[in-house]
Formats: sequence, C-alpha cells, structure tokens
Amino acid sequence: MIRPFLLALAALPLAAAAVIGAGPVAAPAAAEAADPLAQVSAHLRAVNTMTAAFAQTDRNGKTLTGTLTLKRPGRIRFEYQKGVPLLVVGDGKALTMIDYQVKQVSRWPIGDSPLSVLLDPSRDLSRFAKVVPSGDPKLLLVQARDPKRPEFGTITIAFSRSPSAPAGLMLRGWTIVDAQNNRSTIELDSQAFNMPVADGAFRWTDPRPRGPRG
Repeated sequence: MIRPFLLALAALPLAAAAVIGAGPVAAPAAAEAADPLAQVSAHLRAVNTMTAAFAQTDRNGKTLTGTLTLKRPGRIRFEYQKGVPLLVVGDGKALTMIDYQVKQVSRWPIGDSPLSVLLDPSRDLSRFAKVVPSGDPKLLLVQARDPKRPEFGTITIAFSRSPSAPAGLMLRGWTIVDAQNNRSTIELDSQAFNMPVADGAFRWTDPRPRGPRG
C-alpha cells in the first residue's frame, strides 16, 4: 500500500493559482515559446524553490490538504493537514514516506517515482515526455512515462501560461496514473517561487526509536 500511495501524489488542477513573492521573470525566448517542452524545461531550471498549498484527492474521492515545499534538485516535502499522521520527504536521493500512526518508514530512490520529472531539471524531457491536448490555449499539459519502467506509472503535468511566472509558466499540479490504473489528484495554490528554503525543511523524525533522520 505504501508505493501506490506515493505514486498517487498526482493532480490535474484547473483552479486559479496566485504567485506570492515571485519577483520579475523574463519572458521565455522565442525558441522556447515555440517549443513547449523547451519552455517547460526552462521553467524547471528557473525555479530553485517553491512552496504551495495542496489538496490531494484519492481515487475514492477523499481529499487531504497540506503544504508542499520543493527545493531542486531532488528535495520535496508533503506536510499533511493536522490530524493526518503521514509525511512524504525527498532528500535529494530518496523518497521517504513516514506513517506515524503505525510507526512505519518506507524509502526508495527518487528515480523510481514519476515525481523525478519535477525534481530533476537537468533531465531531457524530449526523451520521455510529450505535449498532450488540453482543449484550452492557456493550459499546457505534458505527459511523461518511462517505457522501460511502466510500473512507475504515467505523470501528466499541468501548467497555465502566465507572463509573470518563471519562464512564462505556472505549475498547477500533475496527474499520476499507476500501473493498476489508479488515479489521484493534487491541486496547487498560493505558489511562492525562489524564496529562501532551509535544508532543514527536508529533515524528518523517525517514529522508530532511532532519533532524527534527514
């Protein structure tokens, strides 16, 4: 149940998103504007840190909220709402899911999750991603899947076009469908880009009697 849970950290959000604390950002170069994947890569490279509120809805319609903190490369934290005893942290090398209720910790390489697309801006998107129709000229959808690792699922990342956002794109969220065709959604809101984020934000407390980890 642990791995499907993480693979289900997914969304195709269409709600309005506000930029907080994002300074002036240059418009994308003409070549990037003409090539959506190049523009997405430029956005990923331009965002060193991001914080946002998220709402995650699972396949059964249950919604949890929380705060997302990201620091590239490789670091991410899903802090769930009060009363939800779960935490997901990426420390640059591995993703760790901590269930404080049952005192269980699961850990595996970031590359084993579709989230690696968002966490590693150096990856060549043209090798494993494509633009898919959105039906809305203001919305850009990019679908990524590793054909050699179908068990990791498919991620569809949603961006809205926003001149004030990094490289002209606002990350709205993503959808992950796992190998069992399970789908879950996360919507992002109140994004803040390139604000100071301490490395300590990606530490976590091990519920087993072994002290702090990070």
